[in-house]
Amino acid sequence: MVSDEAVLKREIDRLAGQFLSRDDKKRTQFANWLRNTFGQAQDKEFLLIHNPGGWGNTVLKDCLDWERSIVTGITNTMDELKRTWTLVQYYRSGNNFWRHMRDIKKETLFFFKGESLQARVLAAALGFLTDHLRDLKIVLIGASQGAAFSNAVMRELDDSLQVYSVELGIFFPHMKRRIITERTLAIDSNGLMSDPMCNRDLWRGFKSYITAPYRWVASRLQGNPKKFTYCINAPGHDYSWEYPEVQRQIVDFLKANFGGVRE
Repeated sequence: MVSDEAVLKREIDRLAGQFLSRDDKKRTQFANWLRNTFGQAQDKEFLLIHNPGGWGNTVLKDCLDWERSIVTGITNTMDELKRTWTLVQYYRSGNNFWRHMRDIKKETLFFFKGESLQARVLAAALGFLTDHLRDLKIVLIGASQGAAFSNAVMRELDDSLQVYSVELGIFFPHMKRRIITERTLAIDSNGLMSDPMCNRDLWRGFKSYITAPYRWVASRLQGNPKKFTYCINAPGHDYSWEYPEVQRQIVDFLKANFGGVRE
């Protein structure tokens, strides 16, 4: 493990410059994220990384209840397994209207073609972390577009790295390029009803999006404004920890991989 902070900083800055040399702000943000993440993870067995759904910029406390419940359920399970862990989020876009407008082309390319610079950036960061923290295991947590992003990251990684992924409700355009290994848990149904976003149910998916603006406006008129993504109501495209089949699969996956005797 690198002990010289100056050397570590130079290595991180060099890595950031490889991918983000044209954007000073993004390069600085990424370098700061990697330094902070390294500091949090260096005395832990596990690093949990939550990749938010939607635009990928929602802080955990503001995520949909069911998505937040998955993260909480996983951390509680790690506690039950008596593992030491730290949790961070990785944001793949900015959190304002103008950044969303700028990112439309990028998000469209990712949705239909799976191309993502941010996936390559995070994969490089995970390689850096596992190279310097040899005993660290990493678990990616993603739902919906966050699941697709996690899988894009996994496709960039060497199979030898100790990186695992829990992916829930991946959108159907990503299915054809999704790769599932023994370190991947992919859940495409909440056990109660089919997920229209996974199963290419275009009519149900279309209805959920076309009616979302009405719910968004109504929330403001009622004095309880909600984020637009909270107004997209697609029955089946939710994976609450309280759903028995969702919880069972995740707990079984964590126990199978991390429930044994510590080395």
